[in-house]
Amino acid sequence: MFRSMEPLLLQILRIGFYEIVKLNMPPYAVVDENVKLAKVALRPGAGNMVNGILRKLVLVKENNSLPLPKLEGDSRAQARALATLYSHPVWMVRRWTKYLGQEEAIQLMMWNNSDPSFSLRANAAKGITRDDLVMQLNSLKVPHEVSLHLDDFVRVKIGLQNVIRAGLLKEGLCSVQDESAGLVVSVVDPQPGEDIIDCCAAPGGKTLYMASRLRGKGKVHAIDINKGRLRILKETAKLQKVDGVVDTIHADLRTFA
Repeated sequence: MFRSMEPLLLQILRIGFYEIVKLNMPPYAVVDENVKLAKVALRPGAGNMVNGILRKLVLVKENNSLPLPKLEGDSRAQARALATLYSHPVWMVRRWTKYLGQEEAIQLMMWNNSDPSFSLRANAAKGITRDDLVMQLNSLKVPHEVSLHLDDFVRVKIGLQNVIRAGLLKEGLCSVQDESAGLVVSVVDPQPGEDIIDCCAAPGGKTLYMASRLRGKGKVHAIDINKGRLRILKETAKLQKVDGVVDTIHADLRTFA
């Protein structure tokens, strides 16, 4: 039935299933909203179908009789079951199970499905320390935890909109940056007075972090082939007050070979 269903109708049902089964949203609200969506996006008859299928799902869930795939049979069958349970492609499940073992593969898939966290980097070039950033987040009532690896970083899972509305990003007091990018900079360990070439630099997260660690002395030469992205990097460097140590170069890196 579902394989022959038109794609848009199938997507509407997927949304409804996810909201009911995974998000535990009020069933009446989910059914009502998705029925309306199907009627507007498709036709009245599609709304009736969505209504019937989602109501059946609600009944099955309330009776604790949701049909879940079982880990049984050969490796292919188990991979298909795991792919359904953890929303990963079968080929990936088979590869990870082969090289990591089933238990570790499941842990990795669960981690992939977990809510991501964001990291905020305090802008030292504007005299902002991590403690200053933490005080700002406390005043905004944004839950956070400090990075275990980087002194300038704070992890945030929810509340990023509060940070944006408060103008912390717009004023250049902090920036959203993944800790993995920050770790690259910590390995480079920029020192005041150094000249650093950052290849394929745009949009510039690592460039700007390195520049902030130069403390106004030295230069980061940011090279990128994309002129538009370099322009954004240049504007952000000015916002974060590191434009004096950032030199943008529009070029193909191969010309430097």
